[in-house]
Amino acid sequence: MHFPRLVFSTPVPRRAALGLAAAAVVALAGCASVKPQGPSTSNAATAVTAQTARAYHGRFAVQYVDQNGQQRNAYGNFDWQERGDTVTVQLRNPLGQTMAIVTSSPAIATLELPNRQPMTADNVSTLMQNALGFTLPVEGLRYWLQPSVAPTSKATTESDPRQQSHLKQIQQDGWTIDYLAYADAPATGVKRVNLERSEPPLDIKLVLDQ
Repeated sequence: MHFPRLVFSTPVPRRAALGLAAAAVVALAGCASVKPQGPSTSNAATAVTAQTARAYHGRFAVQYVDQNGQQRNAYGNFDWQERGDTVTVQLRNPLGQTMAIVTSSPAIATLELPNRQPMTADNVSTLMQNALGFTLPVEGLRYWLQPSVAPTSKATTESDPRQQSHLKQIQQDGWTIDYLAYADAPATGVKRVNLERSEPPLDIKLVLDQ
């Protein structure tokens, strides 16, 4: 699994396809309250900024409620490419066809759908809300997938009692991020993570391939 510029393509229910892109999330360590810090002074923010390239590949399953109040399900594969402050997420259906591509940078966000002109906005949240009727925590995912807490707001974390070095859960910005599995040594990083929000309802399951 990998992700902040997002792009989508391939005619699958557009809202479902886009929901798929959201699937990506993270965890932290230790039942602790994290004090919000600005990206310029936070160690976590510095780590992300200093990382010139990061990529994830995996599978996703998304369950959400559309603008008409109907429950929708979407699933497929995703690729997340992170270069500096720019993130690009590509969502594909099970047959490998591109459903959407989202690109996010500090200056602008772009959403590309099959057979449509690209849409742009100041940020990913605004773009996705206007086009899809829901938003995804793209900026938060940059940290949660590491896994780490985003430095811009308060968060509560819980470590795995069986292995204190692993985060079990993070609660931040209305999201509950559960880390279900980590990669087996010598590989490192998150293997399976669930992301859930109650309002509006959104449940994302991600499996990252190492």
